[in-house]
Amino acid sequence: MTSHVDGNALAGSLSEIFRTDMTTAVCCCGGCGDTTTIATEMVYGTDALAHGSIVRCRSCDDVLITLVDTPERTVVRFPGITTLTVDRETPPA
Repeated sequence: MTSHVDGNALAGSLSEIFRTDMTTAVCCCGGCGDTTTIATEMVYGTDALAHGSIVRCRSCDDVLITLVDTPERTVVRFPGITTLTVDRETPPA
C-alpha cells in the first residue's frame, strides 16, 4: 500500500458535500471501536492521479470511508463507521 496522509487532506472534498468542516467530525470504527476525529485517520489516494480516497482506521486499518470523484458526481461510502457525530455550526450572533 502507498503512504498515507491524515484526514485533513479531505477537508475540501467533504466540506463541498456536507457544507461543514468534516475533519472535526467524530467517527467510531466498527472494527475496533476506536473513536476519534476524521482528521486523525489515515487517508490514501490523495495524489494527483487518484480518482478518490480511502480513509482507514488509525488503530486497526479497517476501511472507514471511501470517496470517489467522477466528472458528474462524488460517491461517498461509510462502510466501517458505526457512528458519525457532526457538531452543528452555531449561527453568528
